[in-house]
Amino acid sequence: MTQNSQKIEQLAATLLGERSQEEVRKRLEADTKTPYARLANVKGTAPEALRGRWENLLGQGEPIPPALYNGEDMEVYGANIENCIGTVKLPVGVAGPLRVNGSFAKGDYYLPLATTEAALVASYHRGAVILSKSGGCSAVILAEGVTRSPGFAFASIGDMLIFAHWALTHKDQLKEVAATTTRFGVLQDIRFAAQGSHLYLLCDFSTGDAAGQNMVTIATQAICDFIIEQAPIAPQYWFVEANASGDKKATAQSFTTVRGKKVAAEAVIPGKYIERFLHTTPEKMVQYWQMSALGGVMTGTIGVQGHYANGLAALFIACGQDAACVAEAAVGITRFAILEDNGLYVSATLPNMIVGTVGGGTKLPSQQAALQLMGLAGAGHARAFAEVCAAAALAGEISIIGSMAAGDFTKAHDDLARKR
Repeated sequence: MTQNSQKIEQLAATLLGERSQEEVRKRLEADTKTPYARLANVKGTAPEALRGRWENLLGQGEPIPPALYNGEDMEVYGANIENCIGTVKLPVGVAGPLRVNGSFAKGDYYLPLATTEAALVASYHRGAVILSKSGGCSAVILAEGVTRSPGFAFASIGDMLIFAHWALTHKDQLKEVAATTTRFGVLQDIRFAAQGSHLYLLCDFSTGDAAGQNMVTIATQAICDFIIEQAPIAPQYWFVEANASGDKKATAQSFTTVRGKKVAAEAVIPGKYIERFLHTTPEKMVQYWQMSALGGVMTGTIGVQGHYANGLAALFIACGQDAACVAEAAVGITRFAILEDNGLYVSATLPNMIVGTVGGGTKLPSQQAALQLMGLAGAGHARAFAEVCAAAALAGEISIIGSMAAGDFTKAHDDLARKR
């Protein structure tokens, strides 16, 4: 990455300050002589384990910060954390209810949102109210699947092709191998991409009601072990994930494939509700959407949307999802259009909604309670939860674009964050 000369000069002045170049160079050298403190090898999340870990961190007899740990039994978190020292508390607000008329989600849903950002819950609540008063939003699952992409290196393109042909002609056997590792995951397809003598196998799975990242990793490991043992050509080396799956990142392939669940949500909002709740007009909101869409194109964003990540991060944390998956889940496209009767058509399409209602953090007490509040805890609810997530993202788009169009975005944040 390049920087202009003025910024480089400012950076150099900041780094050097009153220090000489030699002092800066010495400061940045590797230090292999000074002993460093080691974390105690204390396993588990029982109270004695946490106290031992805190004594190692602070010293014998030093008071433990009660906001992080006050002596409670943490064993319920044992399967979800290493080197546990307590918990971090986040406030959880509720927005809605949000009416969803989905292919799996049908009804009015409260949205538990865990965040420290003032104005966020208020904004999503406003969008949810507008959608609900308009009859709710339609939502549908368009595709499902989670991919793992092992990579194999060969001495030549010829070797790579022989290996790839063998793997692709034994998909039924590989499906059986994957089934030995999971009751719920199913290998749906294997695709491949080649770069010279490198081969990427794109293993596409369905994962039931789990988000499924660990599930597909374990299944793919078994598939690779079987291929290495049986294939007529052995790779020079290989890796179970070669970074072609899009895991926890926004990628250009988002709109040609799916990661998790591809979900679309839409609604028609009468002009009277735009004026009453957003203090603007459908025309003004479309004008803002058009300008912001071009702004996104100019800056190279993947997709065109205002702030999916805001609501999804808050919902993911509250409901026990993998928060890092917001990096991919927040990819998508928002579209606004004026209708003949001065109504506003709104839609949001999110191709990487990787969520689950079983496994991972969904079984922890607070997160389980949040899912229960929504009526979406446990098996059989992952698709409905994905549709609610997309509807929530759409509610957030309506509210923030309305705020921008009305010119009260700054005032709302000043009133709800700074002044309060």
